[in-house]
Amino acid sequence: MGQGAGIGKMMRSEAGKGLTLISPTFVYALLLLAAPLAMILLLSFWTQDFLTIIREFQLGNYQEALSDPIYSALMLRSLRISATVTLVTVVLAFPVAYYISFHVRPERKSLWLFLITIPFWTSYLIRVFLWRVILAYDGPVNSGLLALGVIDEPLGWILYNANSVVITLAHAYAPFAILPIFVVLEKIDRSLLEAARDLGESRAMAFLRVTLPLAMPGVLAAVLIVFIPTVGDYVTPQLVGGSGGLMIANNIHAQIFAFNNRPMGATLAVLAMLIVAMTLLWGISRLRFWLWLADRMGGGLRGGAIALGAAVAEIALIRVVFSAAPGLVGPEAAIIGLLLIVSAASALILARVPKGRWGI
Repeated sequence: MGQGAGIGKMMRSEAGKGLTLISPTFVYALLLLAAPLAMILLLSFWTQDFLTIIREFQLGNYQEALSDPIYSALMLRSLRISATVTLVTVVLAFPVAYYISFHVRPERKSLWLFLITIPFWTSYLIRVFLWRVILAYDGPVNSGLLALGVIDEPLGWILYNANSVVITLAHAYAPFAILPIFVVLEKIDRSLLEAARDLGESRAMAFLRVTLPLAMPGVLAAVLIVFIPTVGDYVTPQLVGGSGGLMIANNIHAQIFAFNNRPMGATLAVLAMLIVAMTLLWGISRLRFWLWLADRMGGGLRGGAIALGAAVAEIALIRVVFSAAPGLVGPEAAIIGLLLIVSAASALILARVPKGRWGI
């Protein structure tokens, strides 16, 4: 009786009412997100003999996926393309968001945001086909450059390779990067910039020391919004990537539909999710550490140079270890060991190193 009264009292409280309100949404998300992921994870431990799924727990798919150099090359290419798309998109999106936030009159900001969302009026597939036409051997880009005399023959490296995938994805995800950066820039107290100017800072230094650190949460949100979906993009590499621009999602599709090997496709999907999660964990933790190191070294050019040197040295060391380890302990053990070490070090940094003024 007392337990029932306690439950009733809890349900009548503010927390209980909130739990009641979110319960349908939670169950809905659980059924649509967690259940399919659990099914994919379970399928990755099975095997398939022609049309028959053998429901026996085994690790053969993971061993093959980690030891086959084709899968490793596709995963590395996917990460490289996604990182490039993210860098290009965020670098181009930040000036647009900054201009709208600081230089457009308040009554016109809604119009600018409306114009940014215009690409969403057309199908994503149509936009990819348009870029396929624009970048074609006889498309507008090559025809215009030939007419201006800039080139003597059409450029062959802008279509059916990784370059065309980067261009198409950067255009497609630009609005997703502009909006979160704009929202964060709008929240910056303008009096902070006025105080920096009153204390003798130039516009450039006020931007570097005030605006940019306060805008980093929006930049980080843009990075996550762009990087995560582009790793698993299938349509763009299939239509404009050619053989040199195919990514891991294309191989997952081939395993399931062309090779009729659904367990291997599920295995590659699980590994892709894990690698993307660990890559983001490593990237966020190392960025926090490098920014913290720059501030501890006094900031400015000196602190930035020291942090940049540490970043370059660490990335070079990881590349050396990643290249040499498979020959010493085998590809499976090398990849698993490297991912575990990087994840543990990243978690330790996130737990011990404070966010600081950059908000990361």
